[in-house]
Amino acid sequence: MIYNNVIAREVAEYLLEIKAVVLSPSEPFTWASGIKSPIYCDNRKTLSYPKVRHFLKTAFADVIAEEYKDAEVIAGVATAGIPHGVLVADILNLPFIYVRDKPKGHGLENLIEGKLEKGQKVVVIEDLISTGGSSLKAVDALRSAGAEVLGLGAIFTYGFDKAVKAFEAADCKAFTLSDYPTLIEKALEQDYIKEADKTALMEWYKGF
Repeated sequence: MIYNNVIAREVAEYLLEIKAVVLSPSEPFTWASGIKSPIYCDNRKTLSYPKVRHFLKTAFADVIAEEYKDAEVIAGVATAGIPHGVLVADILNLPFIYVRDKPKGHGLENLIEGKLEKGQKVVVIEDLISTGGSSLKAVDALRSAGAEVLGLGAIFTYGFDKAVKAFEAADCKAFTLSDYPTLIEKALEQDYIKEADKTALMEWYKGF
């Protein structure tokens, strides 16, 4: 899913540097799903670092300008994809909308916020792809509203085979700025982890 190996390595370095990603093979974290994971990823932290934030928004914009030239709207996936989507839309001078995880419980009960017209070509921005479920839920909502989803971009993916197959089944192109294997290699190079840690981290990854 990664678009460019050079960008992937630089993004991985930034994520490790600002501790947006933390690796703990000996004391795994527990995800909301109950899965025990040796990695914790919080890409919201990137917003607090102007240099990192600028790099990410520029990388997203460059990919979209090159690969999705027909894009008419940028959509963010609530909540973490919203700020990154806004930044990208601003660079590209495109309208921005966002997709809620569920309809608002009052007023118009919107699932999609902002102006979207049927037939408009949309690129979706997400912060993280794990299984792909929440990302594709947003894609489905946009398609149901009459949008043509050109593709989805995310800062980081674990690269699980389940996610790759889910995007293929949904006929949705996806790209990410970095991924788990790239991050592990960068972490080893910079002594965030040792070779034994890398083995354990990759065994966990291959289990999915």
